[in-house]
Amino acid sequence: MKKYLELVWAILATLTLFAFLLGYLKIISTFFVAVLLFTTFIKGQLVIDYFMGLKNVSWKYRIVPTLWLSIVITLIAVAYYLPSSSS
Repeated sequence: MKKYLELVWAILATLTLFAFLLGYLKIISTFFVAVLLFTTFIKGQLVIDYFMGLKNVSWKYRIVPTLWLSIVITLIAVAYYLPSSSS
């Protein structure tokens, strides 16, 4: 189990470094925002599964944090992709 946690930690660190570099280099486009939202979902799901310990429990315990994460990321995407009105 320790090896899995180290691998998950490395994946989380790599995805976080990727997001940091995109922001630092100011690489902003609608495609990369979608990629960042997707990687954020993956990171959140990895935390839910491995660091919250919900990987091997019943689906009814896993669905609540997964739904919460999905709703938050969807709302962020909707807010970003809605056209801004300048009046």
